[in-house]
Amino acid sequence: MPAFRKEKDMKLSKAIKKNLKNWQLYLFLLIPLAYIVVFCYIPMLGAQIAFRDYSVKDGIWGSKWVGLKNIMKFLDSPIFDSLMVNTLSLSLYTLAVSTPLAIIFALILNSLPSARFRKTAQTIVNIPHFISIVVLVGMMMQVFHSRIGLYGITTSFFTGKYPADLFASPSAFRHMYVWSGVWQHFGWNSIIYTAALSGVSLDLHEAAQIDGASRFQRILHVDLPAIRPTITITLILSMGNVMTVGFEKAFLMQNGLNSSASEIISTYVYKIGLNSAIPNFSYSTAIGLFNSVISLILVTLVNRIARRLSETSLW
Repeated sequence: MPAFRKEKDMKLSKAIKKNLKNWQLYLFLLIPLAYIVVFCYIPMLGAQIAFRDYSVKDGIWGSKWVGLKNIMKFLDSPIFDSLMVNTLSLSLYTLAVSTPLAIIFALILNSLPSARFRKTAQTIVNIPHFISIVVLVGMMMQVFHSRIGLYGITTSFFTGKYPADLFASPSAFRHMYVWSGVWQHFGWNSIIYTAALSGVSLDLHEAAQIDGASRFQRILHVDLPAIRPTITITLILSMGNVMTVGFEKAFLMQNGLNSSASEIISTYVYKIGLNSAIPNFSYSTAIGLFNSVISLILVTLVNRIARRLSETSLW
């Protein structure tokens, strides 16, 4: 027994000495670790505002504890159903469109014979990702303006009449929101699939070619199975963002005429928590906490489903 402990202690001391040789690398880890602690974990103490009748005068710890009152208030709110429908419809619509397009684009890029053309095409489609949301919405207003925009001028040229204002239409809002996001991000979203495809063995393609498989058949039976784990992981992670639709674009595109479709949870939280004559911090925090809990449940549920249907999951 003592000999075993002595051997174990020697291995531990060797491991410590080996790690101490790279102490500079571990020192660099302090920066992201401090960032996570300061901006992610410490603010979680403020989540208890959701369970208190918070007032600035009494502070977080001095405010009255009300339990689940604020969360129940949100669940009983007449706007709850429309907020959930708008949020989920935008998120699932975006997910259903953007993910297949990113995968298809990655498969097309991977099948191009010219490496120079492939890099050029990838660079061009990645450029919109770096456009600011404010600039993007401004571009949309210029293009889809019913009178002075490209949409209005073209329609009036062929029909002799100005078209309806798309920004005033609740039904058009969803399509404009989703497809503008697809145009902006599908190239960037395809990078992870392109990287996964680069790891596919060329021997598999050569064997499939010898067996007489066409390019399309090789995509179906070689490329897609190879990136299936990547697709599964990205879908699981995407489910964590289903309830957190981008606030900036929805808020900038929102107006009084399309609010029935553009009012989502994040814009509602902003209005009652910050953009109100009497800010209700407890209520807005409760809604945000409810949002986070639903996201966690969705990620856990989808991860369990993925684990049962395949061998790929987050945990």
